[in-house]
Amino acid sequence: MAMAMTHHHNRESSIDKHLDTGKYVRYTAEQVEALERVYAECPKPSSLRRQQLIRECPILSNIEPKQIKVWFQNRRCREKQRKEASRLQTVNRKLTAMNKLLMEENDRLQKQVSQLVCENGYMRQQLHTVNASATDASCDSAVTTPQHSLRNANNPAGLLSIAEETLAEFLSKATGTAVNWVQMPGMKPGPDSVGIFAISQSCSGMAARACGLVSLEPTKIAEILKDRPSWFRDCRKLEVFTMFPAGNGGTIELVYAQMFAPTTLAPARDFWTLRYTTTLENGSLVVCERSLSGSGAGPSVASAAQFVRAEVLPSGYLIRPCEGGGSIIHIVDHLNLEAWSVPEVLRPLYESSRVIAQKMTIPALRYVRQIAQETSGEVVYSLGRQPAVLRTFSQRLSRGFNEAINGFNEDGWSIMNCDGTEDVIIAINSGKSLSNSSNLTTGLSFLGGVLCAKASMLLQNVPPAVLVRFLREHRLEWADFNVDAYSAASLKAGTYTYPGMRPTSFTGSQIIMPLGQTVEHEELLEVIRLEGQSLTQEDAFLSRDIHLLQICSGIDDNAVGACSELVFAPIDEMFPDDAALLPSGFRIIPLESKPDSLATNRTLDLTSSLEVGPATSQAAGDSPSQNARSVLTIAFQFPFDTNLQDNVATMARQYVRSVISSVQRVAMAISPCGSSPTIGPKPSPGSPEALTLAHWICQSYSFHLGEELLKSESLGGDSVLKNLWQHQDAILCCSLKSVPVFIFANQAGLDMLETTLVALQDITLDKIFDELGRKALCFDFTKLMQQGFTHLLAGVCMSTMGRHVSYEQAVAWKVLAADAKTVHCLAFSFINWSFL
Repeated sequence: MAMAMTHHHNRESSIDKHLDTGKYVRYTAEQVEALERVYAECPKPSSLRRQQLIRECPILSNIEPKQIKVWFQNRRCREKQRKEASRLQTVNRKLTAMNKLLMEENDRLQKQVSQLVCENGYMRQQLHTVNASATDASCDSAVTTPQHSLRNANNPAGLLSIAEETLAEFLSKATGTAVNWVQMPGMKPGPDSVGIFAISQSCSGMAARACGLVSLEPTKIAEILKDRPSWFRDCRKLEVFTMFPAGNGGTIELVYAQMFAPTTLAPARDFWTLRYTTTLENGSLVVCERSLSGSGAGPSVASAAQFVRAEVLPSGYLIRPCEGGGSIIHIVDHLNLEAWSVPEVLRPLYESSRVIAQKMTIPALRYVRQIAQETSGEVVYSLGRQPAVLRTFSQRLSRGFNEAINGFNEDGWSIMNCDGTEDVIIAINSGKSLSNSSNLTTGLSFLGGVLCAKASMLLQNVPPAVLVRFLREHRLEWADFNVDAYSAASLKAGTYTYPGMRPTSFTGSQIIMPLGQTVEHEELLEVIRLEGQSLTQEDAFLSRDIHLLQICSGIDDNAVGACSELVFAPIDEMFPDDAALLPSGFRIIPLESKPDSLATNRTLDLTSSLEVGPATSQAAGDSPSQNARSVLTIAFQFPFDTNLQDNVATMARQYVRSVISSVQRVAMAISPCGSSPTIGPKPSPGSPEALTLAHWICQSYSFHLGEELLKSESLGGDSVLKNLWQHQDAILCCSLKSVPVFIFANQAGLDMLETTLVALQDITLDKIFDELGRKALCFDFTKLMQQGFTHLLAGVCMSTMGRHVSYEQAVAWKVLAADAKTVHCLAFSFINWSFL
C-alpha cells in the first residue's frame, strides 16, 4: 500500500523519454525514491559523491547512466519551475496588495479634491457677502479646528477618552483628508519605490506620511516600530512609565522620550506622550500617540533640564494584514519642535515637514523592510557576520557620535574651561565606559576618561554628498595618521601613548572593506585599514596598521536624505562583537532656502574681487545645489589618562581646527560654482561695484568724522577694498529701508555675525541687537541722520548662531554716493568685539 501511494505521488516524475528510442521510460516507485535520496544528498550534477551513491544502490543498476542523467536534469527543471511559480505567486500577492493601496490612495485624493472644491466655492460665496464682519466670523468658524482639551490624565477613564480622540484624529490623517498631503519632492512612487511618501502642505507643526507593503505580520511590525531607539537614530531614550489595559483589548501607555540635537547649536528635545495600541473591527492594528500637557507632566524637571519640551500631535501606525501574508503600513508623524528656541539659521530643520519625513517617517518604513528582507534571507553580509550584529555596530557608532555632539550632563559630560570665545568646544567625561560587554575585565574603566572636541560651522554652495564622498575617499587630505594611531593605541589596555612618542608614518594606502549596506543603499558599513610604518628600527617589524569601523550615509547625489554623515571609530583588527567604540566624524545637514531667498542679486560678492574664493551668490532660477546652505558639525573623541588631560585637550583643539581648515579648503575646491565665475549675480542698476563701495565707505568716514578709516598708504587703487576686507574691526553696511537689511560686511563682520555674504541679506539690523540695544539704537538714530554719524556706547549684540558678542565701541555713519549728497547706505564699525 505504501509503495502504491509513493508511486502515485511520483507518477509525474516517474516517466521520462528515452534518449535513443524516443519511447517513454517508466520508473518504479522504489527507483524514484532512491533517485530522490541521491538528489537530496548531492544536488550538484558533477559530484563524485553522487556517482558513488548511484553505484551503491542496486535498484538503480538496471537504469542506463544516460537515462539517470536525464532524470536529474528533469528533476532540477521541475524544482526551478516550482520555485518560479512560488515566486510569481508572491509577486502577484504583493502587486494585488499594492494595487489595493493605490486605489485607496486615489480615493483619498479624490475626497481631498472634492473637499478643496467645496472650500473654494464656500470662500467665493463669502467674498460676495456684503457684511464683512459676518464674513470674518463665518470664515473663522469654518477653519478653526477644535483644540484638544486636556482631560484628567490621572485616571484611566480620562486617559481612555484622550486615547479614543487620538485614534480618531490619527485615522483621519492616515486615510482621510484631515491634512492636505502632497507628494514629497524626489520620492516618486514606482515599481522600485519603498512606498508612497507625502508631506503636509499647510498645517500647524511639521507632518509627514508614508504607506507601503511589508512582508511581516502586523504584530511583528508594531513591535519593531514601538521600539523607536532601534530604528530612529535621533532617539536617545524611550521609557514607558505606566501601562494598563484599555478595556477594549488595547493598551494605554504613558511614554517619556528624548531626541538628540543634530548640531552643537541648539538644545535637544523631549516628549511626554500617551500611546494607545488597539485593534480595529476590520482586523487592522493601530498604534497612535499624542502629547500630554499640564502642570507636572512627565519626569522631574532636573532630568529634563537640557531639553526643550516638544509636542507630538496625533501620530502613529496603521497596520493592515494582507491576504496571503504581509501587511500594509500607514505611518503618520506630526510634530511641533518649538522652532523658536533655535537660532534662525537652523529653523528650517525644526519647521520643515520634509526634514521630519527624512529623519523619521522614511527610515521607519525602510527599517521594517530591512528586517523583513533579513528574516527572509534576502540580505547577505560579508565576513560571516549576522545582520543583527552589523546593525548593532551601525547603531552604536551613530549613538556614540550623537552623545558626543550633545554632551548631556546626565551622561557625565562637562564643558572644560569654556569662556565663550572658543570656536572649538572641549568637553570631558571622566566616567564614560567604553566597553559594550558586561565583563569588566574587557572594559576600559581604568582610563582617565574621554575628551571630545566639537564645532559647528555654516557651508555655502557645497553639496553635502560630494563633500562626504571626498572625506571618505581622501582621508589623507584632512586626517593626521598619528592622531588616529594615538586613539587606536589608547583603546588597548595598558598602551597609553601621546602623539609623537612613537613616530609613525602613513604610507598613503587606505583600503576600504565593505561589510554591509541597507536595503536602499543609503548607509554603508565598512572597515577601513590605514597602512602605517614605524620610523624607528626597534619597531620596524611591528605592524602599525590602523583599523577603523565606519558608517557612511547620504553620499548619493540623487538620494533624498536628512543629512550626509561620515562616522568612524578605531577597532581591533580581530573585530570582536563587543568591541569598544569611540566614534568621531562629520555630519552635514542641508538647510532649506527661505521662500524669499531667490532675491540673491541684492548681495555684493566682494570675495570675487579679493581673489580669496569663487563667487558664491546665484541668480534666481539656478540649480538647487547652488546658493544652498548647510551646517557642518564635527566631533572628535579621544581617550586620556588623568595626568595627560591638558596635553590631550591642547592636541584635540589644534587637531579639530586643522580639520576645519582642511574641510574649508576642500569645500571651496568642490563647490559647483568654483569653476564658473560667470554665474555670480549681476549688480542691480543702483548698486555700486565692490571697489566703488569700498571707496564710498572710506571717503564718507573721513568726511563725517574727520579722520581716516584706513591707513593713508593703503588708500590707492584696489588696495582700499583689500584693506577694508581685512580690517580688524567688524564693518557692516545696511540699506536705508523701513526694515534695514545688511548688504555688505568685511571678513571680521562676517565672523562676528557667523554668516556668509550670500546669507547676509537675510539679516535685518534689528535682529543683531537685544531689546536694550534696539532702544539705544533708536535713541542714537536721530543723531545719526542729522549730523551724519554717531558713536554708540559699549554693548552686546548677537550672531546668527545665537551667540552673544560684546564690543567696546561702535561708530555709525552715512555712506554717501559720488555726488556727496545721495545717501547710499549706513555703515557700522564694531571695535574690539569678542564672543561672550
